[in-house]
Amino acid sequence: MLLKPGERITLVLGVYYRMASSDSNTDDSLYPIAVLIDELRNEDVQLRLNSIKKLSTIALALGVERTRSELIPFLTDTIYDEDEVLLALAEQLGTFTPLVGGSEYVHCLLPPLESLATVEETVVRDKAVESLRNISQQHSSADLEQYFVPLVKRLASGDWFTSRTSACGLFGVCYARLSAALKAELRNHFRNLCQDDTPMVRRAAASKLGEFAYVVELDYVKSDLIPLWANLAQDEQDSVRLLAVEACVSISELLPQDDIEQYVMPILRQAAEDKSWRVRYMVADKFNEIQKAVGPEITKTDLVPAFQNLLKDCEAEVRAAAAHKVKDFCQNLPQEIQEPVIMNNILPCIKELVADANQHVKSALASVIMGLSPILGKQNTIEHLLPLFLSQLKDECPDVRLNIISNLDCVNEVIGITQLSQSLLPAIVELAEDSKWRVRLAIIEYMPLLAGQLGVEFFDEKLNTLCMTWLVDHVFAIREAATQNLKKLVEKFGSEWATNTVIPKVLTMSQDQNYLHRMTCLFCVNVLAEACGPEITAKFMLPTVLNLASDNVANVRFNVAKTLQRIGPVLDNAALESQVKPCLDKLNNDTDMDVRYFASEALGVLGA
Repeated sequence: MLLKPGERITLVLGVYYRMASSDSNTDDSLYPIAVLIDELRNEDVQLRLNSIKKLSTIALALGVERTRSELIPFLTDTIYDEDEVLLALAEQLGTFTPLVGGSEYVHCLLPPLESLATVEETVVRDKAVESLRNISQQHSSADLEQYFVPLVKRLASGDWFTSRTSACGLFGVCYARLSAALKAELRNHFRNLCQDDTPMVRRAAASKLGEFAYVVELDYVKSDLIPLWANLAQDEQDSVRLLAVEACVSISELLPQDDIEQYVMPILRQAAEDKSWRVRYMVADKFNEIQKAVGPEITKTDLVPAFQNLLKDCEAEVRAAAAHKVKDFCQNLPQEIQEPVIMNNILPCIKELVADANQHVKSALASVIMGLSPILGKQNTIEHLLPLFLSQLKDECPDVRLNIISNLDCVNEVIGITQLSQSLLPAIVELAEDSKWRVRLAIIEYMPLLAGQLGVEFFDEKLNTLCMTWLVDHVFAIREAATQNLKKLVEKFGSEWATNTVIPKVLTMSQDQNYLHRMTCLFCVNVLAEACGPEITAKFMLPTVLNLASDNVANVRFNVAKTLQRIGPVLDNAALESQVKPCLDKLNNDTDMDVRYFASEALGVLGA
């Protein structure tokens, strides 16, 4: 007897409810499983979503046979739901192979996923395609031809563009394992998708053409796919043309050098000069991958002038994308032409970009320009790059200055920091006092690196005061970062430097009228104790912490308890017994409940 969709699940529910509610010895765990299945039909979206996420539990309880015969058909028949639920369902089904009996029965998961691959919401379709791609690998070759390929054909020839866009992502995962006749059919279907009337379908085909090319025989790449790619690269929609650029890398990797010149370069030259800035942006964004794919000879003859044009593009977005690629492009140039190409072709463009009107372009360049120093060597760096670095250190845009400072190690290895130090200092000070707290935070994070490059004497003379100023910043994140910065500096310069330079200034903060600064003193002790060791901690820092135990602000007192707990393991037993534990005992009887709580916790940890 055939059952309607609703009757099927009702039958399952009825059986399980009867089993769960009977007086027999049936496992009580079946009752919540039945409830979960019932929830799949509930009007509450969140309840259905929660149930979908528990599908594997339901399937385990039902067993593989009932999952195949009851649960999967039910899910297929009730596919119309909220997007959230459908997305969760598409994701779950991709992991269902063991729950339906393994790869022998994996094809039973195709019907619900096929339905999900046709829905209107893009993220649901994408997840369904992802799950279909996963389970395609679990099909035997026979099942792939019997079940999976017909699904691809149905989607590829569907009435709605949604199914045809989904089909584009499935050709590459099944083609290689098929017979010659089916391969020819799939190539024909893919050709139709590339020529589809709907731009969304052509976009999907363009985005997957490169992947498909990897599995198609080389002769068919030349005879079938390259003409399709050429048409997509000339599509009236720029959103299609820019995706065709991505396929350039895949096709170039497959073809011998002569064929690249014949088939790829005309399309690439056209894309690099496309009327749409989005297409040119995509060329700039993929330039390093294209450079590696086409090889050194074509790079020398074609890509160098193309890269120059992108660096000079009229659109700032394109110039910024190209500027990001400057270092990698120069590194990947053939060794024999590397220096002359950089000096004669790339450097003039860089000099223009340093003074670009757009701050994103300047920032992009600043993030990579220092990487040219090891390539060009000391003399060229001093003569040609150093003036550019110094100019960028004075740029009005904080991100430009920050990007230069964060990459100083590249230049330091080539010419030493002395050449930069005088110009570096004003830029560091300005960034350290920037009105945007995130800029101040970023420069703090680079301070240990700078300290190592500048040396202890220069640091003490020029930057030490700056580091201490951050400890009293009005933004907590800055104060917190400043304490971690001190720890890293002590690890770099040693505990003796800390004793003479840092610790006295930190301990002075314990007498500040602002309780936040007194708390910062404790935070500094927390991290400095680890870096300085037991002797310095007990001799210099512990007395100050103990004095703060009598502070009139409860927040300070309970932070004393937390600090004693933190530095306790660093101290020797004598200091613990004679100083730390008596102080904690006193705090344990404090009038403030928070102070008592943290003191008690510290005593427990320290074994009092």
